[in-house]
Amino acid sequence: MPEMPEVESLARFLTAHCVGKTIARVELTAFSALKTYAPPLSALHGLEIESVSRHGKFLDLDASGLHLIFHLARAGWLRWKDELPAAPARPGKGPLALRLRLDDDSGFDLTEAGTQRKLAVYVVSDPAEVPHIAGLGPDPMADDFDQAALDAVLDGAGRAQLKGVLKDQRTLAGIGNAYSDEILHVAKLSPFKASNSLTPDERGVLFHAIKDELADAIRRSEGLAAKDLKSEKKLGMRVHGRTGQPCPVCGDTVAEVSFADSSLQYCPTCQTGGKKLADRRLSKLLK
Repeated sequence: MPEMPEVESLARFLTAHCVGKTIARVELTAFSALKTYAPPLSALHGLEIESVSRHGKFLDLDASGLHLIFHLARAGWLRWKDELPAAPARPGKGPLALRLRLDDDSGFDLTEAGTQRKLAVYVVSDPAEVPHIAGLGPDPMADDFDQAALDAVLDGAGRAQLKGVLKDQRTLAGIGNAYSDEILHVAKLSPFKASNSLTPDERGVLFHAIKDELADAIRRSEGLAAKDLKSEKKLGMRVHGRTGQPCPVCGDTVAEVSFADSSLQYCPTCQTGGKKLADRRLSKLLK
């Protein structure tokens, strides 16, 4: 799933390639992806793209005050093409969900792999009209997100586990499964530690881990084409997706906890005092 660093990089890529150009046509091929009906997609035709921005994991193309917003979900992606096929996109069983063509015939496809269709597209006059954007928590890369802001998040979460708090978009906008694993590894904190149990020192370490990990991921992705962002993300991971491999910090074996539809990875030595977490949905430290 694309998370904040990849979405931020896509926003910068689209800013460089789309701003100042006019939308010639938007073609929808997966009708389940479109979550709004008024204004219609056709209202975007002939409008100039003035800016591209990010709200958490949502991308927002501002076309003369009308916003095309999309969320790539778990299996979605944006594929840029300097020259799109001349033939109109047709609905079918393939991964293509939407095609946006610019006035110079460049543009992008939104695609989604797999059978679950969760990619979401909106056309709105105000980004706040998208319910999930209206409910987003603070952006940890915003200039005004400081230690006090994180402390308020942790206090408000009570005894909720750190992993879940970092991933909850209503609490913090933009962090997902992968970067929450990486942040907790750098901070040397158990994913199941209660949020309100952190000492002041641990809170400070967590704050800097959040800021540094996300900023470093954005730096690594800077200047890359959209097609290269996925591989760059994978290469930058130390524990996420690396079950059974040695921890690059201490050499212990990276362990995993599996859930119904996801998993997390962590280092027992770095994060849980050498103890392995039970691999079941309501995991607790093994005794």
